[in-house]
Amino acid sequence: MGMDMAEKERTARLAQALDLLDQAKPFAKQLYQNQFFQEATRLMDTMEGMGSLNRFADRFDDAGVFEGGPWQDPSKLQPNLVNSSLRVDGLESVVALLSELRMLSIAKGRHKHEKVSAEKARDYLNEVMALNLDFIFPEETEEARIEQGKETERAQRLFKVIVDELSLKAISKTLIQEIRRLSVQRPIMVQRIVLMIRKAEQLLHTDVEEEDRKEIERYHSAISRLTPLSREYPDYKDYRRQLKTLAEKELEKEAGAFADSMRETGLVSPYHVIVVRYLNRTNPHLLPVALRLNDKGAANLDEHNKLIRGMVKVAIHIPTRQSLYGLARLLERGVLSHHPVSPSLRRLIELDLQRDVRQTMLDIFPETEGLAANDILLAGVISVLGQPLGIGQGLNPTCQSARALSLWSIHAPGNLLHLVARAARDGDIDMTFEGDVIHSKFLPGGLSPELHKELDPVSLVLVPHLDRIYAEMVRRVQFRLDDPHKWVNPAFYGEWISRGFAKVFDHITGNVTDYPAFVRLFYATHHPEYNEGYELIYPNPVGICVTTVHGKMLGFHAVSIQRIAKDPEGEYRIYFYNPNNDSSQNWGQGIEPAVQGHGEVEGESSLPFHEFVSRLYAFHFNPYEQGDAFAVEDDIVAKIETLARESWGQEYNWTGKNMLG
Repeated sequence: MGMDMAEKERTARLAQALDLLDQAKPFAKQLYQNQFFQEATRLMDTMEGMGSLNRFADRFDDAGVFEGGPWQDPSKLQPNLVNSSLRVDGLESVVALLSELRMLSIAKGRHKHEKVSAEKARDYLNEVMALNLDFIFPEETEEARIEQGKETERAQRLFKVIVDELSLKAISKTLIQEIRRLSVQRPIMVQRIVLMIRKAEQLLHTDVEEEDRKEIERYHSAISRLTPLSREYPDYKDYRRQLKTLAEKELEKEAGAFADSMRETGLVSPYHVIVVRYLNRTNPHLLPVALRLNDKGAANLDEHNKLIRGMVKVAIHIPTRQSLYGLARLLERGVLSHHPVSPSLRRLIELDLQRDVRQTMLDIFPETEGLAANDILLAGVISVLGQPLGIGQGLNPTCQSARALSLWSIHAPGNLLHLVARAARDGDIDMTFEGDVIHSKFLPGGLSPELHKELDPVSLVLVPHLDRIYAEMVRRVQFRLDDPHKWVNPAFYGEWISRGFAKVFDHITGNVTDYPAFVRLFYATHHPEYNEGYELIYPNPVGICVTTVHGKMLGFHAVSIQRIAKDPEGEYRIYFYNPNNDSSQNWGQGIEPAVQGHGEVEGESSLPFHEFVSRLYAFHFNPYEQGDAFAVEDDIVAKIETLARESWGQEYNWTGKNMLG
């Protein structure tokens, strides 16, 4: 792709600024540096511009780009500081980016530096890549959403250049760990995982370690040609023709191989869809094998055979293949036993969709011909009903809405399907709040135009409506003398949300007032050893303070406590649903939510009880189901208060009763 005129002009101006800087006397360098940085900044906003900067990078050192600043000596640079430097607004991120391009020119032998050899520069950049997978494969975490901006986008372009010139080989282990860590969470949206697998595929042609190669091949096969037959006949039509020639035993083996892979990785191969659609027509009794269903799932398939076969026909296609995993989980969850679910699913097949909804659905798979909007919507519904903890908010500030979809999918699937149908057909949903009916279509605002579109079909249809209604409920009670969520959450999520509500901040002053009482109340209502043995029946929508790896306050976030139980080691943990698409983050102070290894079910995160409490700022509770708050030991409360004060608590004024004075 050639450069446009404006790009050429910017590149010429950069070359001129670099020449002037190169020729400047030592005392005048700083003056010319600023001019050069201005020109460089203009080039950072496109891939072509970043390429131009890379071509000039071998001259940066000698011309004095870094002279007199902290980046002057490349031998002193530390890989672990790169991420934060690239995120800073202003000059620091610009110079940090230029410094990485300088390192790349040393690593590639285009620039010789007396203190840093090409090999050292390569080692440095490999470590930088391993520490910055979030730039190479952009994340959808709360931190990424809050901090998305031009600096982040520039850093993403920089890493495209670095990855193209070097290779991901040196970080193959990190990459595989990341693929494993993300896929074990079983998100509905798997684009980021697939992107990583495709990048990792390139490593198969290099001399990576045998163990890594096997792991990459396992994931690569999971999304593509897994069986000998699919490798022999990669063309979809040829493969389908070959299936007709197989005896039943061979068909069963073919279907079983795909089913095993899908269950191991949570990822679906397009050939798996071809097998399932074929069996659905010719050998439906093999469908339980093709989905590797447990006894409950097989019984559900048997009971609702006609409906499921109709759904496979309508919704399971190559573009919507991930819904096959959702279908298997939906059957095992027994969702179809909820009385309104079956008729609601049948209704979706024929539903007359609003024009904009139809377009939104078709935009999800723009390359595919012949897929109807209803097919895509039904596929989305299957995923959401099968994977309630795999629903993500994407890069949208809509954790409340994602949390609602998850909660309803588990406890009120009929209600969820009713709302989907209303939003898709009528362009409106309504909820009752304190006696008034609130209609979404009459409300201004919401996120419709700005909604970040990388979401599942159900979220794309419903979230704009839910977002407007939630905002309207908050608006109606914002001047009461307590937190609006106290009234809004039970009305929005459903009658099962407890009416008791506690918050760590004083609503009027914003101060942290009686922190020990807040902690003790949570223990007395939620911890099995202090709450008289009352179990959590429904997920509890709670508010947490999200913090960075340094424990610094990032913002407020909505999660749901799913259950509280002892982990395999006998320690009490809080298992929670995080609407972020990636739930194992580092919140500083050694607090890192786990997504596996501590008894988590797929899609759950977990933390030791006291660590979760140290980030909690609001929760619901049942005033009639609590133990003795005074029984909670002082040292537990003091430990939690220390964690809270030294992280998000630094941003707030602490008054009233506190354990630590």
